This record gives sequence, C-alpha cells and structure tokens, in this order.
Amino acid sequence: MRLQLATWPQVEAYLAHSNSAILPIGSTEQHGPTGLIGTDALCAEAVATRVGDILGVMVAPTIAVGMAQHHMDFPGSMTLRPSTLMAVVRDCLLSLVRHGFQRVLLVNGHGGNVATVQAAFAETQMELDAITPRPDLRTRLLNWWEMPEIDRLSSELYGNSVGHHATPPELALTWALHPETADRRVLEPHLAPRGSFHSAADFRARFPDGRIGSDPSLATPAHGERMLATAAAEIARAAKEFFAAT
Repeated sequence: MRLQLATWPQVEAYLAHSNSAILPIGSTEQHGPTGLIGTDALCAEAVATRVGDILGVMVAPTIAVGMAQHHMDFPGSMTLRPSTLMAVVRDCLLSLVRHGFQRVLLVNGHGGNVATVQAAFAETQMELDAITPRPDLRTRLLNWWEMPEIDRLSSELYGNSVGHHATPPELALTWALHPETADRRVLEPHLAPRGSFHSAADFRARFPDGRIGSDPSLATPAHGERMLATAAAEIARAAKEFFAAT
C-alpha cells in the first residue's frame, strides 16, 4: 500500500481504520565499483514496501538523498546538509501527522542518516509540544542491515568479508531487485582495507575504490532475495509491536 499510488479518498479511508505509516529513507552515494549509487534508497524502499505488504500499512515515498558528505569525492554521489535533512524529515512527519498519522516508522538504509534523523525526531516532538491539543506522534527508526537476523545471515553467507561499506548484503539486495545490474567481478584487493576517515577527500585517499572492508563479489541475487525476506519479516515483527503500543 504505497501513498504515491493512492488517491486522497483512499488515504482518507485508510485513516479511518489506521494511523500507522512507514517512511523509507536512504541515500544516493557511491557503493564501490560494482554497487549501484542508489543502493541505500533502493534497499530501504524494498524492505519498507515488503513490510507494508505484510502488515497492510501505508508506505510513504522514499527520502532518497541523505547525509552523505563523506562520499562526495566519488562522482554521482549526492548529499543534503544535516540541517536540510532534519528539515526534510521534520516536514514529512508534520505533513503526515496533520492528516492523522500518529505512528511513523522510518526504515533506514544509510548509517550516515542516523544522528540527523534522531535529531529531527526530537525537533519535531518539541514543535508538537507547543500545539494544543498536542498531536500524538510517535516515531521509531530501524536500520534494516543491523537487524539481528540480518547479522546472522550475513555472517553465514560472507563471514568476515561483510565490511562496512559497499557490503555484500546490500549489493545482493539491489541485485535481487535489478538482476540485470549484478556485477560480480572480483576486485583487487579482494577484501578492501578497513579504517576510519575524516573528510570526503580523506575517504577517497584511504579507500580509492569506495569500499571499506568488504568483498562484494561474494553477493548474488539469490542472496538478496533472502536478505529482503529476512529483513522484512524481522522488521514487520518490530513494526507490529510499535504500531500497537499505547
């Protein structure tokens, strides 16, 4: 049940029996030589849509550009300032709450969004505190790749080759969605270096092909189907509890 594929009377009818919504959020950034630039947004949207189908919950349009400043030395990457992303999340939440949505779950595909989204939650709640009567909005953020069952499956399939960026789990999921894009060529080194960075230029210098600690050549579209099914089932369980909480 996707908001952008509904009419306003259909949304009005939905709100007569449910106040729950799912909002996918991702990023538009490089994912190594073989990963799609839209990986984080594509993964978040696919998982959120599957969860919405499982639970019969409305899924809002994906916020596809996130906070990805550290990837900006790689062509094609796009970013919002943290303050801009905060405003986007806040405005999306306020739009939803105005229509009667009271429980909004954000399914996230990009680690760089987390701090900003949590700040946006706090800012939105502070704004609602000034309204009488106060709208009852509750929010939660779940990172699909950090769910315990995804950790287990990733370890089973890839061992210590998962890494931290351009990882086999996320590439596998995008290749399941778009199998014609699957690029399983072996990169050198097979396992990318690990470490930290302090700027976009430093990221490019330390990790010249865009990967961090990963070997995405291990991924397959079939693995991606398992990732999607596992993430959706686990998040659906957490979402059902969140939406039902009083």
